[in-house]
Amino acid sequence: GMARIAEGGQAGCWRMSAIVIVDTTVLLNILDVPGRNESRAEVLAELEKLIEDSNHLFIPMAAIVEVGNHIAQLGNGALRRAAAERFVVEVRKALADEAPWKPINFPSNLEVLNWLNAFPDAAMQGLGMGDLSIKKEWEGLCAKYRMSRVRVWTLDDDLAGLDRAAIGRRRVH
Repeated sequence: GMARIAEGGQAGCWRMSAIVIVDTTVLLNILDVPGRNESRAEVLAELEKLIEDSNHLFIPMAAIVEVGNHIAQLGNGALRRAAAERFVVEVRKALADEAPWKPINFPSNLEVLNWLNAFPDAAMQGLGMGDLSIKKEWEGLCAKYRMSRVRVWTLDDDLAGLDRAAIGRRRVH
């Protein structure tokens, strides 16, 4: 298929970089949070590949908040402190534009109102507020970057289907 052609050979030259939203499950592995880092090797390998391919990585506010919550719940104080400090360093780097990813800004009141309107139906599908906000951020980035692939990078089944191929891309002869 197309994907195979794009991976190798000259066809790769027209492939555009993707917009990638990094979710909580992935960030937990990158930050090596004990008990939530079982996919760390695969996640770090994928991260390296995404950076190499010049993809644009974003961390939604929900993922920052949720990862912080998971860290705060660690039973071992020394591990909790170490994980919290790693977390602070990485989020500071993202805010200072020194990390491979950028944070998605805090949502506006209007965005939150839109999320709230969608929440009762989302809740009935088992989608929490954090995952709903990530889904809404994905929809927003799809609208903003119409020519790019936009995907949520997740290890979580609830968000796994959020991946839109680049629209209207044609091979130039």
